[in-house]
Amino acid sequence: MHKTTLAVAIAMLNPYVCAAGFIEDSKATLKARNFYINQDNRDSGAPNNNNYQAEWGQGFILDFTSGYTEGVIGVGIDAIGMLGVRLDSSSIKHGNPTGGAYGGIMFPSEGDHAVDDFSSLGLTAKVKLSATELKLGTLIPKLPVIFSNDGRLLPQTWQGGQITSAEIKDLALVAGQIDQVKGRNSSNNENMSITGANNPQTGRFSNKFLYAGGDYRLTKDLTAQYYYGNLENFYAQHFLGLTYNWAVGPGVLKSDFRYFNSRDDGRNSNDPAYFTTGYYGGTTTKGKVDNNLYSSMFLYTLGGHTLGAGYQASHGDSDFPWLNQGDGGSTYLITDSLIQKFGRPGEKTWQARYAYDFAAIGLPGATASVVYLKGDGINTPDTSNASEWERDITLAYVVQGGPLKGVGLMLRNAMVRNSNLPTVREQDEYRVILSYQLALF
Repeated sequence: MHKTTLAVAIAMLNPYVCAAGFIEDSKATLKARNFYINQDNRDSGAPNNNNYQAEWGQGFILDFTSGYTEGVIGVGIDAIGMLGVRLDSSSIKHGNPTGGAYGGIMFPSEGDHAVDDFSSLGLTAKVKLSATELKLGTLIPKLPVIFSNDGRLLPQTWQGGQITSAEIKDLALVAGQIDQVKGRNSSNNENMSITGANNPQTGRFSNKFLYAGGDYRLTKDLTAQYYYGNLENFYAQHFLGLTYNWAVGPGVLKSDFRYFNSRDDGRNSNDPAYFTTGYYGGTTTKGKVDNNLYSSMFLYTLGGHTLGAGYQASHGDSDFPWLNQGDGGSTYLITDSLIQKFGRPGEKTWQARYAYDFAAIGLPGATASVVYLKGDGINTPDTSNASEWERDITLAYVVQGGPLKGVGLMLRNAMVRNSNLPTVREQDEYRVILSYQLALF
C-alpha cells in the first residue's frame, strides 16, 4: 500500500493521527518463507505416533510499523498480516484418535486433514512519551521468561500489553501482561498452559501471564539481568543473568551465566488437572512445578571461527516450565535446540558448538554451524540415569547482490537419540527454508 493511501485511511479513522512523523517514519516489509520439514521418528513408544511426517508450505508476512505523531506524546499503530499456504502434507496423519483435532507440524487440522491455508491479522496500538513506550495488542516478546518462537512457517504471537522504558542511562526496563497466544500452526488466539496440563480437550488454561524485568549495563562489556514471570494458577519464575565480553588474545570470549527458579502458583500446588510433567517418586510423573536450573556458556570468536562450550543442570521434581500450547514453543535456555530442550528433572547437559562465517575468506552471506548436546542423570520412574543427546547442523547462504539480493537458503538437520526414555521420540529431522524480504517503503 502506498504511503499516501495509508495516510488517507488512517486520517479517516482519526484526523489527529495524520502527522508528519507518523507517515515519514513508517515502514512496511513483505517477508516470504518457503518451508519444508521432514520428521522421521526412528524409535518411539509414544502413543499414536506417526513414524514419518513431512509438510511443505509457503508463508507470507506483511509487517507494517508506523512512526509517531508529533508532540510530547506520540501515537502510532503497527500491523502484522500472516498467510500460510499448504503445498503438501500428504505424509501427515492429521487428527486426534481420542477426539478433537490436533494440528500438524506447520498447519492446523480440519477433521483428519490439513487446511489448505490459514491466516491472521494482528494490530498493535502504541504510545510514546520520552523514552517510554506502551504497546497494546499483538506482541512478539523475546525475553528470558517469555520467548516467541519463529521456527516454523509463521511466527508465534501474543495478545496483551507491554511497557518499555529507557529513561535511565544503561538501564532497559520492561513489564507486561499477556492474555492469549496464537500458536505457530494456528489462526486463533487461545489461553495459555504448560506441558502436562495443555491437552486441547481435557487440559487447564490461564488467560493471565505477568512479566517484568530489566537489563542493566554495568560496563560496556558487562550486563546484568533480572526478570520475573507468573502464569496464574501454574507457576512463578525468577531469572538472573550475567553476560561479559572480554578480549582474550586476538579474539573475544563471551561468557553467559543464567539461573531460573520456578515454583508452583495457585491451583498447580494441589489440583492434579493443573499438574506438569516431571518425576515425583515411585511411578508418579505429574505434579506441581518445582525446578531450579543453572547454566553457563562460553563462546570464543576469532576471525570467522566461533567455538563454544556450555553446561546446564536442572534440579527439582518437575521439568523446566515454559508457556507451551501443544505445538511447541521456545525457551531462553542455552540448550533450546531444534528438537529438545534438555530441562528434565535431574538432567545435566554438556554441549559443544562450532560456527564459521565464510565472510572471513571472501564469501559474505555464507555461514555454517554444528552443535552437540548430551544430557544424562535424568530421573524417571525406572532409573535415575536416563540420557539423551542431540546433534544439529545448519548451513545458510544469503545472496549479497544482483537481482536475487536478499534471497536466503537454509538447510538444517537434527538427530535425537536417548536411553531409558521410552515415551520420548528418537528422531531425525530435515528442514529446507527459502526466504526473501522486500522493503515496500
